[in-house]
Amino acid sequence: MSTTHRSALALTAGLALAVSLTACGSGGEGDDGKLLVWSLEVQPDRVAATQAVIDAYTDESGVDVELVPVEEAQIPQLLSAAALAHEMPDVIGALPLGLVRSFDGDGYLDREAAGAVVEALGADTWEASTLDLTRDGDQQLAVPADAWAQILVYRTDLFDAAGLEAPDDYDALLEAAEALTADGRYGISIATDPGDPFTQQTFESLALGNGCELADDTGAVTLDSDACTETIELYGALAGDASPDGTQSVDSTRAAYFSGQAAMTVWSTFLLDELAGLRNDAMPSCPECAEPGWLAEHTGIVPLVTGPSADDAGSYGELTSWAITEDAGDGASGFVEYMLSDGYEGWLAMAPEGKFPARLGTSDAPSAFADAWAKLAMGVDTRAPLGEIYPAETVEAVQGVTADLARWAIPQGQGRLVGPLTAELPIAKIIADLAAGGVDASTAQQQMQDAVQEIADR
Repeated sequence: MSTTHRSALALTAGLALAVSLTACGSGGEGDDGKLLVWSLEVQPDRVAATQAVIDAYTDESGVDVELVPVEEAQIPQLLSAAALAHEMPDVIGALPLGLVRSFDGDGYLDREAAGAVVEALGADTWEASTLDLTRDGDQQLAVPADAWAQILVYRTDLFDAAGLEAPDDYDALLEAAEALTADGRYGISIATDPGDPFTQQTFESLALGNGCELADDTGAVTLDSDACTETIELYGALAGDASPDGTQSVDSTRAAYFSGQAAMTVWSTFLLDELAGLRNDAMPSCPECAEPGWLAEHTGIVPLVTGPSADDAGSYGELTSWAITEDAGDGASGFVEYMLSDGYEGWLAMAPEGKFPARLGTSDAPSAFADAWAKLAMGVDTRAPLGEIYPAETVEAVQGVTADLARWAIPQGQGRLVGPLTAELPIAKIIADLAAGGVDASTAQQQMQDAVQEIADR
């Protein structure tokens, strides 16, 4: 499953082209008047949307740009081969945080160029959290573009009928999950798939809301903290008795909520168009859902669930960036500047429910891009602006997700842990065992601490 929580079919022709380009290369705009751009947005509709923005850039600048869609799972191998051949792309788009850190560690990225783009456009026009997550000290690694966030959604009609408060903290969440597990319905459907990053992401989202951190700024692993004890105990209680039996995946958690089997779930903001019935392949199916828009109307959104130990809680999300490579031609910076200015709205419009602008506006119009985003139509088979479907308070809550965007390890300067953690999924595997009753919360916590410590010691 991709980091967007959407399945993405491999574009075989695009990958073949990427491989061939490691042999022939782009040479950079300064060499042959062209730019080679790889993008991790590989779904056909997103490739078309990206190409449309690129075509407008070419018309305006006269620079030819070759777009190559590359699957996230394939890009480390392809970029390594390209680097060995000294034929890297000039720019890489939609690069998630883990790969930004990984590629920077490999020496593939041009920090100076990324910093120059941010300076040219104005650092104060970005949401501060997005710059923090893409920096090493005071050096910019890549240029943040957009983000999605992990949110908790809940049935407001069921909460109102039971006299329950919104599940925006640990106590309210557990109380609601237990109270609404009755009459053939579960209080929540929460991820327990040991082989899916989604499980780890869900756990991290609840952990960040309680100040449970992976490591501190000295590099010490801190999953043995009291805050993490509280998060692990909560997750075990939710997954053990208040969630459906068996492995709960990215697909089954959504299906349980959409069918009315569960009163809550934790998912990414990519759920918003599906929740509104704008995707034919993922439609709400609850008994009341025959009425179009019913589930969206009766769904509340919690961007951040806080815990009892939270002093400085943050919201889990994935931030994607534009990266300029070490061997890029001079035109690469101008292209990235365009994609975050004149071409920005077109880029965000391909999937606004999961592309919240990291750059909020310009120096002259500080909220221009945020305001434009709110009016963009989301959906696949049917399209409509967020504000026409959801109430103003929901739109406002979703708009603000990048303000508190956080991730494990990166703010503490331990971003090197992110790649192995995502690749090996030790937390997801332990969560699955905890949910199945194979270990208790105390044992699970020690296993998490040991597993991450093993990664940190490499």
